Amino acid sequence: LPPSLPPSSSCKTSERKSRGGKAETWSRGAAKEKTLECGQIVWGLAFSAWPAAEDGDTDPACAMGLPCLVLATGLNDGQIKVWEVQTGHLLFSLLGHQDVVRDLSFAPNGSPILVSASRDKTLRVWDLSRDGRQVQVLSGHVQWVYCCSISPDCSMLCSAAGEKSALLWSMRSYTLIRRLEGHQSSVVSCDFSPDSALLVTASYDACVIMWDPYTGEQLRTLRHVPLHSTLDSSSEIHTSSLRSVCFSPEGLYLATVADDRLLRIWALELRSPVAFAPMTNGLCCMYFPHGGFIATGTRDGHVQFWTAPRVLSSLKHLCRKALRTFLTTYQVLALPIPRKLKEFLTYRTF
Repeated sequence: LPPSLPPSSSCKTSERKSRGGKAETWSRGAAKEKTLECGQIVWGLAFSAWPAAEDGDTDPACAMGLPCLVLATGLNDGQIKVWEVQTGHLLFSLLGHQDVVRDLSFAPNGSPILVSASRDKTLRVWDLSRDGRQVQVLSGHVQWVYCCSISPDCSMLCSAAGEKSALLWSMRSYTLIRRLEGHQSSVVSCDFSPDSALLVTASYDACVIMWDPYTGEQLRTLRHVPLHSTLDSSSEIHTSSLRSVCFSPEGLYLATVADDRLLRIWALELRSPVAFAPMTNGLCCMYFPHGGFIATGTRDGHVQFWTAPRVLSSLKHLCRKALRTFLTTYQVLALPIPRKLKEFLTYRTF
């Protein structure tokens, strides 16, 4: 499916109701649109991962006076504006960056921690439970920072800039753990697997490298070979410089967007793509949280949606994913279990 959603020309906070009746319920098909007055070009977006309150429980976000769902926007002037999604109310204007805020990432564990990546070559950590206080400034990149990703277990942060190495940070001490060196050109995108056991980085060198973030070991390299048959004979041959990479929700697939006009889907255990889709001007990609669909963003201002392979995870993979959610690579290697089982649990075999 390639239905596209053009960007709104205005960011003014407003609501519009459909002619056909009440707009209180989305489920009845009532169109209720909302736009936010950002005042600047919006480069990055992130929804909070704060869970909804269950019966008898108090939602951690609501308990501290914040809404249960917020949206952070990274702006052209270095500001970050944080909004209440339901009402469109501006909660915070976070000041500190000196240039474009290129990417944003909320801590996946429901804590009100936000990390921002900027062209000012820094990452900044913000605590929304403390009135948006800036907790830490992470310096170490010498180029614009394009991408930041927090591991699902919230122990690590990976950042990618216009450099040949990605940086891995501790989310506990906010210190640099290691540089991940192996690419031959600028690293522009990164993402953790759902169990935090794998990290992938994408580069202009047309390669995706799969890492063990705990040891820094390179586990696999996926090379983007141009498929000339997909291009018009009259067109120039485009390089396969990568723009974006992301994991599927169950952790068995990767999606990549490259400059050779292709969206690729990769199975974790294979070294060649299992599906392709032609697209032009692709810049970013993201899986729907429950799988089955991929959204891609383009330079010409469109978001396209694509059906993605659905998979029923094997019992082996489900067990590995459950164990790796709370065991590091070193803890797995210390277990009194057979070597082949250790290799499987640490993704040394697929």
